[in-house]
Amino acid sequence: MKIRQAISEDCRAIAELALMAGEGIPAYFWAQSRAAGEEIVDVGARKAASESGNFSYRNVQIALLDGKVAGMLLAYRLPDSEPADDFPDVPEFVRPLLELERCVPGSFYINMLATYPQYRGRGVGRRLMAVVDRLATAAGCRTIAVEVFEQNAGALRLYRTLGYQVAEERAVVPHSCHPYEGRIVLLTKQALPEAALP
Repeated sequence: MKIRQAISEDCRAIAELALMAGEGIPAYFWAQSRAAGEEIVDVGARKAASESGNFSYRNVQIALLDGKVAGMLLAYRLPDSEPADDFPDVPEFVRPLLELERCVPGSFYINMLATYPQYRGRGVGRRLMAVVDRLATAAGCRTIAVEVFEQNAGALRLYRTLGYQVAEERAVVPHSCHPYEGRIVLLTKQALPEAALP
């Protein structure tokens, strides 16, 4: 298995994996900017091709198995501070996610971790997570953060086994675009110092 920085040619795979990881949420937003006849995955690929913004191939690490894209990690540094508004233009179901992000300003934020179904169970997620400390240190972050719907038991178990601990929670606002209820959990851990990196 090889892990490498994403390139612009990976954008369609990034969009496909984002649709899996986001379980309906990316599709909800991408549908709002879809051109006539354009597929949702093509909208995502177009957005991933951006040279700026958080959802960009520049913030993605790609896992390759047998030379093919097997999975991806989308992660980046959150701003050190956010405007103190109450998200006036954001759908209600997204607000808890944004509120949790604001609990960890300046952290290295794992937005998405996804593996194609045919490659699951082969350690792709763990290998991608193994590069997070290095990326966080390079971004000048001491804390790494990730949000998980508590009903996503597999993801929650993975992060906990990697040393992430619950820092904050919010209630899920149910919506037809995703299958979850219950709580959204913010997990954090301290990034390894550069001297301790493998």
